[in-house]
Amino acid sequence: MPRPSRTRLLKALNETLRKVGAQSVLISDLVATRVGLNSTDLECLDLLYLAGVTTAGALARHTGLTSGATTAVIDRLEQAGFVRRRRDASDRRCVLVEVLPSSAGRIQPLYALLASRLTQLNKQFDDRELAVVVDYLSRSLDVGAEHVAWLQTQPVCPRRGSARGGPRARARIAATEPG
Repeated sequence: MPRPSRTRLLKALNETLRKVGAQSVLISDLVATRVGLNSTDLECLDLLYLAGVTTAGALARHTGLTSGATTAVIDRLEQAGFVRRRRDASDRRCVLVEVLPSSAGRIQPLYALLASRLTQLNKQFDDRELAVVVDYLSRSLDVGAEHVAWLQTQPVCPRRGSARGGPRARARIAATEPG
């Protein structure tokens, strides 16, 4: 069987990464609704879990969310009993965010089957192959972070038919336009 060309491999890689990204978003949304969160809050909770005790500012930098949006996420996570805020013992001006140990027990059962299946899949690859995958994905994350920074510099278009871009928002925009 002939080896696929680099062009075909890169196309397949791009399409597969897009599918993995979409599937991840859809799984996250399903899990989030089952634990009473939205998918952004769940993903931020996961990032907090991975980071350990951290600041809201660090979470904002990592996610690309504004400081106000990050505060709202933390407020919702705290209200739902997933995280708590506490003062940093070494700098009382600094507020730290930590995931409550009980929160993992509320979420992990919804990922247990997936984790088990991925463990079985991982056994099919040797350490060298896994190292290549980890290296590629780590570099992809860096590229994605750079893209998030660039996206933040781009103008935001109002959404049609949404609260942001609905009739009231369009009326406000129209009222501020010259002519």
